[in-house]
Amino acid sequence: MGQKVLFFGDAGIDDTIALAYAFFSDEIDIVGVVADYGNVSREQTVSNVKFIAKTFNFPENVRVIGGAEVPMTGEKPTFYPDVHGVYGLGPIDPGISEGFIENFFEIVNLIEQYQDELIIVNAGRLTSLATMFILFQSLMKKVKAYYIMGGAFWVPGNVTPVSEANFYGDPIAVRIVLTYAKNVTIIPLNVTDRAVVTPEMVNYIDYKGKMPILKPMLDFYYNFYKSRNPDILGSPVHDAITLMACIREDMFTYKSLPVHIVIQNGNTARGQSIADVRPYAQFADDEKRHRIAFDFDYSYFFRDFMSIMTGETFS
Repeated sequence: MGQKVLFFGDAGIDDTIALAYAFFSDEIDIVGVVADYGNVSREQTVSNVKFIAKTFNFPENVRVIGGAEVPMTGEKPTFYPDVHGVYGLGPIDPGISEGFIENFFEIVNLIEQYQDELIIVNAGRLTSLATMFILFQSLMKKVKAYYIMGGAFWVPGNVTPVSEANFYGDPIAVRIVLTYAKNVTIIPLNVTDRAVVTPEMVNYIDYKGKMPILKPMLDFYYNFYKSRNPDILGSPVHDAITLMACIREDMFTYKSLPVHIVIQNGNTARGQSIADVRPYAQFADDEKRHRIAFDFDYSYFFRDFMSIMTGETFS
């Protein structure tokens, strides 16, 4: 039995890679997927998750849960078809699933069922997770740990010069989660931008045949990143390395620091994540801190990712 994980995401390309990694790994058991707006609408995300579950033959007890449709800022969400495609899966059209029933409170049942053995991995906007803290603070204390893909600490953002997309999309939700959640690990762009899967890696995984939808998606993804940065060597799989973090503690280098989130609208700093990285800084004993990944071992990432995705042993 693997680590029990409840995955919150917006089912774009890198979310799909993360869920595929979990499916092929004996060390992770996905017990549910909360499908949020983000890369695409919530409706499309629900359909994408159902398509992914069917493609990889996920067990029937893996629950697909409809999450948030809009951020806590009250804005209409902005989607990014140039990054993930119109449907969120690059060139793949999974269609729209019929008969979806609102079931957000299934999250409560999963937390009650697994309690202290459950890890939540949040790879998209934090709106749904923040909603849980607004409604069920005592319940959320039963979660073992939280792994969050988001933020950019003293490195460039990917939406504004300083802000990463998940934190920019709903900074109010981020502040709520970081205020109330305990045992939080943040996997920011400092790490995820360098967790690249090269075309050669994609071609070999495709050759092994375990994941036929990987190549069209990551080729699409790479074309986008290549258009922005001609020197980039591959596609950064932001969400996959965040999921990997919950079972690969020794892949990363961390610092535990207080984190401040900028909320102001109409400002390039909106969603900026700020931590005091001065080596001589002193913090009050009661000042809340979160563990932030600032570096990782790429060779370790390569071996682990390729081993899981191909079924071969890379050393």
